[in-house]
Amino acid sequence: MKRMYYSALTYLILGLAAGVFYRELTVHYDFEGYTQLSLLHTHALTLGMVFFLITLVLERLFSLTEGKSFSHWFIVYNIGLVGLLVTMAIRGMGQVFTWELSGFNHVAGLFHTLVGITLIWFFIILGGKVKSSSDQSG
Repeated sequence: MKRMYYSALTYLILGLAAGVFYRELTVHYDFEGYTQLSLLHTHALTLGMVFFLITLVLERLFSLTEGKSFSHWFIVYNIGLVGLLVTMAIRGMGQVFTWELSGFNHVAGLFHTLVGITLIWFFIILGGKVKSSSDQSG
């Protein structure tokens, strides 16, 4: 349970820092166009903090961490989410600084796909726990 709490806290800090970074960077460079940085803090807060807070509650109800694949899922999900956030930050800064990032969308897409796969994996883990909980309770 501590892992999920500390993960939620870490993503809270990252999400808040990303919001401040977006605001200060665009103000400092008088940037008024669209940038991926505007979405970075909401991705960190929603897919990180909120998701892990919900997972914390589900752990209490269904003992998710007792499953065989939960530790592997936890590692892969965090790799995917951190990769997603980093690629969004690079792409967002590229939009502010007009960097040429041809081909970079493939890297960002890879991490988005990885997060999508791990979300499905999470529901498989959760479904197994819900089913075994229902079987035990009658």
